[in-house]
Amino acid sequence: MKILVTGAKGQLGEAVVAQLNDNHEVIGCKREELDITDAVKVNEIVTSIEPDWIFHCAAYTNVEAAEDEAKDLNWIVNVTGSGNIAKAAKAVNARLINISTDYVFDGQSSTDYEVDDVTNPLNEYGRAKLAGEEEVERHCPGAYIIRTSWVFGEHGRNFVYTMLSLSTKNTKLKVVNDQYGRPTYAYDLASFMVYIMKNDVSPGVYHFSNENHCSWYEFARAILKNKDVIVEPCDSTEFIQKASRPKRSVLSLEKVKSTGFVIPTWQNALQRFLNNVAKS
Repeated sequence: MKILVTGAKGQLGEAVVAQLNDNHEVIGCKREELDITDAVKVNEIVTSIEPDWIFHCAAYTNVEAAEDEAKDLNWIVNVTGSGNIAKAAKAVNARLINISTDYVFDGQSSTDYEVDDVTNPLNEYGRAKLAGEEEVERHCPGAYIIRTSWVFGEHGRNFVYTMLSLSTKNTKLKVVNDQYGRPTYAYDLASFMVYIMKNDVSPGVYHFSNENHCSWYEFARAILKNKDVIVEPCDSTEFIQKASRPKRSVLSLEKVKSTGFVIPTWQNALQRFLNNVAKS
């Protein structure tokens, strides 16, 4: 297989490339090599490569900045960029996997969100990612869309690294205890993407994260369980943020499970991540 990976230097892109490199011809493109917002360049590069699969991991992910100063950038990367990739994939008959987010939901449901539940994003990032999904579906029928949440990995910035860093500078930390979701280890998400490619999984929308859910406070407690720092719960109103977040964006994993893929718990995933960080 010949596979093109966008956003290859991001935390998910790095995990994808690492899992593919041994058995496939992988073309990992970082932002400087493939500007997904440039339709002409995207078409030229994809046409020249003619990949069998495109793993579209590139995205704009600064949720706070997307509310104002980076609103246009958020839209052009997550909507226009995804549309450009979808059009190019269709032109060369490449299979496409596009990554989306739990933030397409408003968090008002008391039950886990199924793939066909009504969407209602609360912030600009969520709105752009939802519009990006629509672009992918319109221009590349038969694509895979994977919504995920609370992603952490060895490469890039994420909540786990933030907590570990703060624990070295503070004896006490406050973390919100009224927002719930599922943490996702980039390695495990990448594993499911590779599984799709290898196992003739039906196209469509999927929800992937690690098994079990928690609040940010519970997640922080697990991250810092062996650190000399006190973690206290607090209400999200104590932190002023420009972007509204869903209170409970827990994604149902049933569709992924129906494919036969075994999903590790977030607790197991976190421990594997921490072990890898300790070795590096």
